[in-house]
Amino acid sequence: MLAAAGVGDADRVAVALRAGADIEARDEGRRTALLLAAASDRIEVARLLVAMGASPDALDDRHDTPWLVTGVTGSVPMLEALLPAGPDLTIRNRYGGVSIIPASERGHVDYVRRVAQTGIDIDHVNDLGWTALLEAVVLGDGGATHQEVVRVLLAAGADRSIADKDGVTALEHARTRGYTAMAAILEG
Repeated sequence: MLAAAGVGDADRVAVALRAGADIEARDEGRRTALLLAAASDRIEVARLLVAMGASPDALDDRHDTPWLVTGVTGSVPMLEALLPAGPDLTIRNRYGGVSIIPASERGHVDYVRRVAQTGIDIDHVNDLGWTALLEAVVLGDGGATHQEVVRVLLAAGADRSIADKDGVTALEHARTRGYTAMAAILEG
């Protein structure tokens, strides 16, 4: 079942489940079928597993879950496939972040826009002392994609005054990096 989930073979997953496979079975990395499907963006498999009761919150040995992986991949269809399972939006990844933080860092605009509507804490501070807004600036490239992430976060109510562990705000980071357009957005 795990191999079938990873390659997106929903029929083989269904057959395995009918034959009695454990829906929460784990591989050597403690990944479930749903996590493998989420990481590979296998939407049909994810929908099947969610309909059968698979957990979107099952942690693997890297402290990833199917839900957290959506922030890394930026897959809005996978986000939508997992929402009916009621994922815990407060589960933290190995860096102490929630899914909106890696999505912001990676410039996944559509994902950030959609996940901001779920009730996720857009001002969550990870173990590095960064919010999604800070990550979009500090780890982004200052270009159009990360500028749009900043706009989306601000429109969703992100607090631009939250500073990092050193007391530096997103605006100050943007100015230091020479991200003039991004700084203008943050000045609002």
